[in-house]
Amino acid sequence: MAARPRTLPAAIAPVLIGTAAAVQWAGELPRAWAFVAALVGSIFIQIGTNLANDYSDARRGADTADRLGPVRVTSAGLVTPQRVLTATYVAFAVAVACGIYLAVVAGIVILLVGALSIAAGVLYTGGPRPYGYAGLGEVFVFLFFGLVAVNGSYYVQLEQLDALPLGLSISIGFLATAILVVNNVRDLETDRRAGKMTLAVRMGRTNAVQLYRLLVLGAFVALPIALVAGDASMLPLIGLLALPLAIKPMRAMANRSDGPALNGALAATGALLGAFSLLVTIGLLVSA
Repeated sequence: MAARPRTLPAAIAPVLIGTAAAVQWAGELPRAWAFVAALVGSIFIQIGTNLANDYSDARRGADTADRLGPVRVTSAGLVTPQRVLTATYVAFAVAVACGIYLAVVAGIVILLVGALSIAAGVLYTGGPRPYGYAGLGEVFVFLFFGLVAVNGSYYVQLEQLDALPLGLSISIGFLATAILVVNNVRDLETDRRAGKMTLAVRMGRTNAVQLYRLLVLGAFVALPIALVAGDASMLPLIGLLALPLAIKPMRAMANRSDGPALNGALAATGALLGAFSLLVTIGLLVSA
């Protein structure tokens, strides 16, 4: 429950896209074990971040009984804070082990990227000045689950950066950020009362819903631009077939404010990211 598996598409999608872009450039998968390490590392950074947020939000009093989202195990007393903290350390330790392997394969810069990613996960709601409480969460999600994760997954395969993964990372970053926007719209009132000034709290519900629409649609607009800029095949445009999956969560965001509806929109946005990334990945691999 604390690992929040519905958020894991945000960790898996960028690795799939970055690796598939490398396969299209090279004509084959250059480093199979680097792909495995990047995927496992990304998943456990996400899990560690979720656990750290569960622990830190409970300590700061942001997770209260009237919260609309799924139960948080620390604040609900289902698991002791120390056990959640220990699980956080274990998750990040797995990610560090993967990072060490990738650093051996692709250079020390990967270790630095991994360290910054873990720090961003911890400091989202932890530390003396959590940036998630200052309305900067969306910026960091776009940066780390979009730009860093996609281009990093590409880099560990080829040890270079190119226009194609950069463009695709924008699409993935937009959809990953949209997941957080749904989460923050759902928790807007309880976050406001707890003094957690997320971007949704600062912008207001109407503007946050509009931001959600722009992020989702922007991801699909950016796809063909990325393919043209990267001089790639147009076959990955099959990712556009995922667009109908955006209709239901967009309607829920616009019309409903109750917990179940917005929890459904959160799951649907994760599914949208998963479907989009899988289709684009297939297109990249088939056209390699």
